[in-house]
Amino acid sequence: MTIRAVVRGVGHYLPKRVVENAEFEETLDTSDEWIRSRSGIERRHFAAEGETTSQLATIAARHALQNAGLNISEIDAIVVATSTPDLTFPSVATMVQNELNMEQGFAYDVQAVCAGFVYALTNANALIVSGQAERVIVIGAETFSRIMDWTDRSTCVLFGDGAGALVLEAQESAGTSDDRGILACDLNSDGRYRQMLYVDGGVSTTGTSGKLRMQGNPLFRQAVEKLTSTAHEALEKAGVAETDVDWIVPHQANIRIIQGTAKKMGLSMDKVIVTVQDHGNTSAASIPLALSVGHENGQIKQGDLLVTEAIGGGLAWGAVALRW
Repeated sequence: MTIRAVVRGVGHYLPKRVVENAEFEETLDTSDEWIRSRSGIERRHFAAEGETTSQLATIAARHALQNAGLNISEIDAIVVATSTPDLTFPSVATMVQNELNMEQGFAYDVQAVCAGFVYALTNANALIVSGQAERVIVIGAETFSRIMDWTDRSTCVLFGDGAGALVLEAQESAGTSDDRGILACDLNSDGRYRQMLYVDGGVSTTGTSGKLRMQGNPLFRQAVEKLTSTAHEALEKAGVAETDVDWIVPHQANIRIIQGTAKKMGLSMDKVIVTVQDHGNTSAASIPLALSVGHENGQIKQGDLLVTEAIGGGLAWGAVALRW
């Protein structure tokens, strides 16, 4: 028998404040049509003053636990993917652990920017397969509104805040591609491209959190190529083909990247979970948000084969093939 990390529950949380594209017209040389045509984004959510990444993550985790029908006493570990932690340290994950009154197990953060949730999912899968943990909450949570340059129309209109969470559970399986759970993971990075997406501040350089900077066109070209490649690698490792995929659940950065990746994979957009229009780019939160919304809407069903892929600053990118 083979141990698989199976999705037991899913949940998400979005801050109450909804910011429509038109709101940016008051302060920037931009328009709703300009933003939609270049990104597919129509609105996004921003955290309220004093609302932190750990608070978003905690609510998403509670929803996932409720969906799983589990108590926090049954969880062994929490892994949080984020690039916008409340503090330099301690980790967001330990803050969530405290808020959930989890007195056992362990918790830690993973930082791979927009690819963070794929990295966290791969980490959690390794914990379960190795026997280190039986049940793990994996969370992607961000407050990117805190690191925006509100004078830069090319970036500040693209990002939003939110959190999504999965509960993974160890289950015995037959060891075939028909198993439920994570079937294969593929991770990559290349620091030569670090200037394409970065924040211009940090503890050991400026002593400040800095602002997000992005080279949009070069990043777009890298994204489509690398996302297609990593998705193919994950599916090949899992022993399945692109034609077997029920749903692509991509990082929700830009509708044109999503469309370009689906086209290169030879899959219709009817097989893609798309939430970018409502959430914007929520970095590490975007994939678990999309998974939760897709499940809530009745699109993702038990037994469906999913491939989820993301690319972020580093550059770091990767994909996970899993059967729901």
